[in-house]
Amino acid sequence: MKMSLYIGREASKLWKRASAEAVTEGILLADNWKYLLAGIFCQYLHGLAAHGVHYLHRPGPTLQDTGFFLLPELGLERAYVSETLFTFIFVSFILWTFHPFIFKNKKIYTVLLWCRVLAYLVVCQALRVVTFYSTQLPGPNYHCREGSPSARLPPPKDAIEIITINFPDGLVHGCGDLIFSSHMIFTLVSVITYYRYGTIRFIKQLGWVLAVIQSLLIIASRKHYSVDVVVAWYTVNLVVFFVEKKLPEMPDRMAMTMLPLSTKDKDSWSKEESHKLSMSALVDPSSDRNQRLRSPANGKTTMEDGNALLIADSQ
Repeated sequence: MKMSLYIGREASKLWKRASAEAVTEGILLADNWKYLLAGIFCQYLHGLAAHGVHYLHRPGPTLQDTGFFLLPELGLERAYVSETLFTFIFVSFILWTFHPFIFKNKKIYTVLLWCRVLAYLVVCQALRVVTFYSTQLPGPNYHCREGSPSARLPPPKDAIEIITINFPDGLVHGCGDLIFSSHMIFTLVSVITYYRYGTIRFIKQLGWVLAVIQSLLIIASRKHYSVDVVVAWYTVNLVVFFVEKKLPEMPDRMAMTMLPLSTKDKDSWSKEESHKLSMSALVDPSSDRNQRLRSPANGKTTMEDGNALLIADSQ
């Protein structure tokens, strides 16, 4: 009986927390949906470009590669290993971005975080498309080698075949889009984003370890040459570094609410007034009051007047 009451009470709290978070994220979504939609559309354009280069692919002898020499080949029957790890990393990252709907302690806003993630991805993918269209290399993957029926694509029959990217075979059995690895773009963006905005030190360190393992597995599976992975490592990190400099600091929810230092003034503030201040900072990020309210998620705190104190978000 006690267990049932406890579960019911906790379920009620979880529902209220998720509902309140949905309202907050809904306000942010109303202001930022264009950026999210543009980022998602660019994912389609990236897939379209990757499918297009397959028509230009010409199979040939596998190039000499240091990684192929050092790492034993996993073989076609174990090629799923790298895909399994990639899926685990990226799905785990997606689930973490929605944790504000579940947990009380939260540092990020889901909508704002995905705006940044899509910005990282779009810039990286634009550079990737320019690179693999500049020079087409013979694919090292099994379905891209000489003799494989999917190594060469016949000219498209109509525009529909191009627009639909020959789904799903066009995504799974693509060739020619090598430099640099798309898998490593998504992996590194996930790891770097959690490193910047996550809170658990062990997971941050584990993320980098898994990224290294993922790199080795991609090469061992012969899905990419070593250069594709190496270029991805420094390109993605540099892209995130420079994009972050162009974007405004993301507000830190753990230091978002501002109250006066004076006990008398503090007591006079209602919970509703505090909530309005927080929400005004989200709706109008360029306002003067928001400049005093915002504390960036990277831990750097700026205060204009010295008569305010940033405390943890009460949600």
